[in-house]
Amino acid sequence: MEPIEIRIADFDDPQTRDLLALHLAGMRASSPPESVYALDLSGLKKPEITTWTAWRGDHLAGIGALRMLNAEAAEIKSMRTRPDFLNQGVGKAILAHIVETAKQRGIKRLSLETGSGPAFDAAVQLYRNFGFQFGEPFGDYVPTGFSQFLHLQIA
Repeated sequence: MEPIEIRIADFDDPQTRDLLALHLAGMRASSPPESVYALDLSGLKKPEITTWTAWRGDHLAGIGALRMLNAEAAEIKSMRTRPDFLNQGVGKAILAHIVETAKQRGIKRLSLETGSGPAFDAAVQLYRNFGFQFGEPFGDYVPTGFSQFLHLQIA
C-alpha cells in the first residue's frame, strides 16, 4: 500500500471537486437542513481557511481544512475520506496534520462541529481518539439537538 501524502488542496483538480461534492451531498443526506454547516468550494477558498488533501499515489483519498477563528482558536472543517479509502488511516493522517499545524500556529483550542447518529459515529470516534472532548457550541453555532461540539486543548 502506498503511503499517504498530505498536500495543500488544488481546487482546480477534478478529484478534489468531486470529493467536495460527495462531502456536501453526504452532509445534506445525513443532516437536517438547518444543521448542514459543510463548506462548499467558495467557502473553503476564504483566506482564513487552509485545506489539505490526502493522496495515495495519483488517487485522492481524503480532505480536511482548518479555519482560523482568532489568534488562539481554530476549527476543523470539511473532513471527508473517500469511501474506497475508509479504514486505511486517511482520516487519521489528515487530522494529525491539522492538529500539528494548529500547534505550529500557536492555537490553544481546536474545535469542531459534527452531527449525531450512525453516519457520524466513526468521525466522532476518530476525534475522541485524538483527545477531543465534548463541549459547548462555539463561534456562531447554536445547539440544535443534532450537532455535537468537540474541543481539543493544545498546550
